[in-house]
Amino acid sequence: MIVIPDTFIERMRELHGEQGVAWTGALPGLITDFASRFDFNPEAPFPNLSYNFVLRAKCGDGKPAVFKSSFMKEELSREVSVLRAFEGRGAINVLDADEEQGVALLEGADPGMPLSKIEDDARATDIFCEVFRHLHVSAPPSSQYPSMKQHFAAIERYRERFDYANTAAPLPESWVENAEECLAYLITTTSENLLLHGDLHHENILRQGEEQWVVIDPKGMIGDIHFDTIQYMLNYENRGGDCEQVLRSRIAIMADRLGLDPRRIAMWGVARGVLEACWTIEDGGTDWHRGIQITERFAKCLD
Repeated sequence: MIVIPDTFIERMRELHGEQGVAWTGALPGLITDFASRFDFNPEAPFPNLSYNFVLRAKCGDGKPAVFKSSFMKEELSREVSVLRAFEGRGAINVLDADEEQGVALLEGADPGMPLSKIEDDARATDIFCEVFRHLHVSAPPSSQYPSMKQHFAAIERYRERFDYANTAAPLPESWVENAEECLAYLITTTSENLLLHGDLHHENILRQGEEQWVVIDPKGMIGDIHFDTIQYMLNYENRGGDCEQVLRSRIAIMADRLGLDPRRIAMWGVARGVLEACWTIEDGGTDWHRGIQITERFAKCLD
């Protein structure tokens, strides 16, 4: 019988209340049922579980697998859909799934070392580019995935909240305006809308075999390919230099290797920093300055 960690049960309580706790209580039985149905042997949960229950497993043929179950069934369904769309292009394979039950059996990455273990930043960015180059596909005609406008909706909500409030808006007005202008320009000038990973950073790129790297945990959204570089830029920001140097170096490598427009990357970063600040305020946090620092750093790359 799989034991659900107490820390994960409490996390589900924080996120989803008693419904989340009840869901964790049903997990052992769910795992047993699907182990038989999908033909795998459950092993141990991954450490540091947060939003999903993720379990190491072995398939009937002995190959490593990952069993994933989510309270947020629609999000897992979207993840499965993106992975299937990226199949053969450098994404981990979906072995089986039951989207109504919110479960999926995924191929295990072996050895599974994340890209973050490559401490030479130029080399890591080269690997990122190789993964990125083959990954994306055209947007499906009718889409279950959010658009860029929907993804950035927290900026609109911020405007609505403080336009009608008596309290002063906390964020620097000039940066909010800059983000809105960048966003409007980028969306209207996107030449091709693609299916994006949406969360393509170091920990979501894993070694598979001796030389191959594969992506995991896509969020799935539709938009400009340049946006899918941004999450990588926000991780290990000072690896190999100060934050501004590292950012400029990464943008230059991606522009060279991938033929991307460095100004579009920087403009998406400006908008993304303000989005981060808006998310912080929505969540009741006060440390929105980090988001504005992101914006300022990307804005310097436009000079």
